[in-house]
Amino acid sequence: MLTLGSDSKNIRVWKNLKEFNGFKSNSGLVKTIVIAGAKIFTGHQDGKIRVWKVSVKNPGVHKRAGTLPALKEILKSSIKPTSWDRTFKVWRISDYKCLESVNAHDDAVNSVVSRSGREMVFTGSADGTVKVWKREQQRKGTKHSLNQTLLQQECAVTALAIDAPGSVLYCGSSDGLVNFWELEKGLAHGGVPKGRKLAVLCLEAAGNLVFSGSADKTICVWRRDGNIHTCLSVLTGHTGPRKCLAS
Repeated sequence: MLTLGSDSKNIRVWKNLKEFNGFKSNSGLVKTIVIAGAKIFTGHQDGKIRVWKVSVKNPGVHKRAGTLPALKEILKSSIKPTSWDRTFKVWRISDYKCLESVNAHDDAVNSVVSRSGREMVFTGSADGTVKVWKREQQRKGTKHSLNQTLLQQECAVTALAIDAPGSVLYCGSSDGLVNFWELEKGLAHGGVPKGRKLAVLCLEAAGNLVFSGSADKTICVWRRDGNIHTCLSVLTGHTGPRKCLAS
């Protein structure tokens, strides 16, 4: 199942390459989507994250279950608004509390992904860098510290994705190129699959398949065999740039 966001406020759910259902947010264009268990988290242009759950009575309907940050967090940040720029944040899902805000980059943070079980977080920014952060247990909780800068380039990093086994990290850029690193080989650079004509705006990895959404309004489906990536198909039909997707 594939979940897509667009320049509108709509979130569409596709199953077996056919539209299954959809739902709409009335508060901000959809910029990113994350699926975690039975919940869908959507990031919006207004700077907020909405939490959605499937209706128990009607599995084809999604209902909003919460919003991040909560009103009290917004009021707190208004005292020191700069703390909400160029950062990535750690949230506790149970009560949607912000546990940590990390000053990460010199420009907007465009993508954040984590490696399950290895306490590693990767951030990509408009400053052209990909950074690796490690979570450390401290007396008052956990803290993320910078481990290394994986990539530094002139063009913006626009998307990141990790495959389900946590073995490959993909990075899309505004120049249309996709870099990837093999995490099991000490973050060794694996190569650069054939680029798109326009900016890569979103990425998703599922098994040996990689999906890349582009400013050219299409989604390319890649198959990975070792370090070789082959484009299997190009999904068309949208009338605007593909800004986010999740599987």
